[in-house]
Amino acid sequence: MEVTELNQLLGNVDIYLLDQILKGRFSKEMKILDAGCGEGRNAVYFINQGYQIFGIDPNELAVQYCQYLSKSLNPEFDSHRFQTGRLEEIPFHSEAFDAVICSAVLHFAVSVDNFWQMIDEIKRVLKPGGIFWFRMTTGFGGMLEESVALSDGKYLLPDGSERFLLTQTAVDKLAQLGFRHLENPKSVLVHGQRAMGVFVMEKVKK
Repeated sequence: MEVTELNQLLGNVDIYLLDQILKGRFSKEMKILDAGCGEGRNAVYFINQGYQIFGIDPNELAVQYCQYLSKSLNPEFDSHRFQTGRLEEIPFHSEAFDAVICSAVLHFAVSVDNFWQMIDEIKRVLKPGGIFWFRMTTGFGGMLEESVALSDGKYLLPDGSERFLLTQTAVDKLAQLGFRHLENPKSVLVHGQRAMGVFVMEKVKK
């Protein structure tokens, strides 16, 4: 397959999400929520291949673009699966999804309480045994020590951005809330700039 064909199939998918796709983590029987879908960069493959992908984003224009994109890729696709919505109040019923993907969104939490509010909502809409894949900035790899603490979980990173950083304390709390690791978590260190963590977890069955 040529590069242009790959681009058409995959779009600008997060490489670490592609890793999970290639491992067969998702199936067409699963209902998948892209929490913070933006303009749909991580939805292209799922739309192209007929998966049951849904999405929310607080940016109405981004959602409109995502709806347009979905129809252009697959005229039979129900574009209303992409809705304007916030992670703090996900507009779907409890246990609606078999998987939630969340790429570079949670680190925009404005406080510790805000972060856990989003996590609680993600947990609410996930079925027991459901997959929670997310990617966000972390304090691992020495980045916590290299960043300047601001307030309420937020830090000024060496790259000049302000982000909420995931720490070991928060990872431990995720386990207490009923999530377990399906793979060992990893942080990709951009030397002297930031660390981006990749987590693949499962909502523990009761």
